[in-house]
Amino acid sequence: MKQPKGFEDNDHPHYVCKLKKSIYGLKQSPRQWFQTLSTHLQSIGFVAGKADTSLFIRRKDDVQLYMVIYVDDILLTGNSPEMITNTLDKLKSKFDMKHLGFANSFLGIQITRTKNSFFLSQTKYAQQILNTAGMTKCKHLANPSQTKQPDVLSSTALESDPKLYRHLVGALQYLTLTRPDISFAVNSLCQQMHHPMPPNFNSLHRLLRYISGTLTYGLPISQGSTILQSFFDADWAGDKDTRRSTSGYCTFLGNTLISWSVKKQHTVARSSIEAEYRALAAALTDIIWLRRLLLDFNISITSPTTLHCDSTSAIALANNPVFHSRTKHIEIDHHFIRDHIDMKTVNIFPISTKDQVADIFTKHLSMPRYQFL
Repeated sequence: MKQPKGFEDNDHPHYVCKLKKSIYGLKQSPRQWFQTLSTHLQSIGFVAGKADTSLFIRRKDDVQLYMVIYVDDILLTGNSPEMITNTLDKLKSKFDMKHLGFANSFLGIQITRTKNSFFLSQTKYAQQILNTAGMTKCKHLANPSQTKQPDVLSSTALESDPKLYRHLVGALQYLTLTRPDISFAVNSLCQQMHHPMPPNFNSLHRLLRYISGTLTYGLPISQGSTILQSFFDADWAGDKDTRRSTSGYCTFLGNTLISWSVKKQHTVARSSIEAEYRALAAALTDIIWLRRLLLDFNISITSPTTLHCDSTSAIALANNPVFHSRTKHIEIDHHFIRDHIDMKTVNIFPISTKDQVADIFTKHLSMPRYQFL
């Protein structure tokens, strides 16, 4: 420690405060820790990934090791058990670490392993949320949301506690890591955290009843094709208060869902075409990053990625380089879509609205439609 500039003591320039206990939460602590860890990893042959700096890769001859870091939690995998053991020994010589064997839990996510697949779930975490809400023995529902609020709202134990509402909704955001089926419902609840009203409490209560009946749901990761394809959609002017649209997209690697998003658009769209076009731009941004990330895993994708759209007008706008009077106001950065179509990064294909998977990320759905998707 040293005296801060401008506040030096001329009589005692080397005096500093004596700490009676450690200081936690310094702004630069995470940065310094990551720099220390990454410097050591690079010294033993690892290289930071180009798409994701928390991914470290080591390649030597036919051996490939991959390490993912989240603060001080580390996942290490590779095709050489000997090199994995050797790497762990080198890390233990520098840091106080524990080797927990095959991964069966990481950051609260349970990992179930079979011969050719993994299954990611957060059953224990979801159970904790229900315990906090006092709803462990509630009746189950098959749909987390409803297309229309009932005229008479049922009273719930949550209504009198806005602080509990914020706590539960914040916890539910983490649950969406392995539960894309509740992403839109959680996104809707998050928009009312500053001042939750009775309909919002009612929606939260309904969502928790749905989670109670689907505790075993999770994300399957299966072995198979490495072909990327994405679905995107937008709900035009879906927010009744601001009239902003909601964008949603999901991306599959083979049959495995690897990325999805629900987000309200920043500005009001003047037409459904514009709303779809903005959703397309968001999906394309994610596709570009995923293609770069796959390169870090030695998976080269030479063919264009397929984007599925249920709006023929939005497809025409993306492929047409001419500015029309009705599209002049759209921000320039959204027109990078056309560049990537020309560069064969993506191809946009029409799809029936019935088969549009991303529909589940943009609006409240009826029971048959929700269960189908």
